[in-house]
Amino acid sequence: MDRRELIEQITDEIWKRISAAPEGLSCSCHAVRTEECPNGIRIIVQCGADRIGLPLGSPSPGSDLASLIDHTLLKPEATRPQVTQLCREALEYGFAAVCVNPYWVRTCAALVKGSPVVVASVVGFPLGATTTDAKVYEARRALFDGAREIDMVINVGALKSHEDEAVRKDMEEVVRACHEADSQTKVILETALLTQEEKVRACVLAREAGADFVKTSTGFGPGGATAEDVALMRSVVGPGMGIKAAGGIKDYETAKRLVEAGATRIGASAGVRIVQQQAAPAATPY
Repeated sequence: MDRRELIEQITDEIWKRISAAPEGLSCSCHAVRTEECPNGIRIIVQCGADRIGLPLGSPSPGSDLASLIDHTLLKPEATRPQVTQLCREALEYGFAAVCVNPYWVRTCAALVKGSPVVVASVVGFPLGATTTDAKVYEARRALFDGAREIDMVINVGALKSHEDEAVRKDMEEVVRACHEADSQTKVILETALLTQEEKVRACVLAREAGADFVKTSTGFGPGGATAEDVALMRSVVGPGMGIKAAGGIKDYETAKRLVEAGATRIGASAGVRIVQQQAAPAATPY
């Protein structure tokens, strides 16, 4: 059986099990759709996943989310004062990383130097349609300037054209550049543009390429992260890879659901709001 047939079988089986649940059904424990519920995700497990949710040793969804957040500022009009403020907030709240466009990497690296906060930058962003050698150069330059994590966008058009070897090589070359610099690679799938079969195939290729994370979205596409997509990605990549949920994450409850579904990193420009909502005492019912 070749890779395509295997992926089609995995995709068909996963979505057959998910679609077997009554439409619109909500769980009683979390009041969310069954496929977004930590208990409801057992449907995915029954399809053969070795784990759903957080890998062993990761913080529980109820614990401090700050250490899982990439505090993000990727808008093209971002100014130096805004980038500086981003770094100050990351240091204050203890975020995992600041994620910025390549121009700002050197600035951020100087501002967070000596702290646990790392600098992440983007490659082939936001379309993924640049050539592999251009992506490798972008990655090497960002790493030279002080980045320690690279979020690269896959070649979506090549994936949809079933040019899997080209897609895998594209990832592999950037991964190699990052690993040579003792840095990590997050592969952005842009899930809102993909079919379920394409999401599965992209995850398989990312795992084969040695990527450290698969990531849902750029935040510039037609949709962002969903618990459904995170659970699917976790079921394919297993417990050994990171999953970054990004795009449209604006509050604590959304971030918490994504972590419960299997995300180990959250990319958000609303990081401060998320941790403030987590810290806020729950309203007392009357």
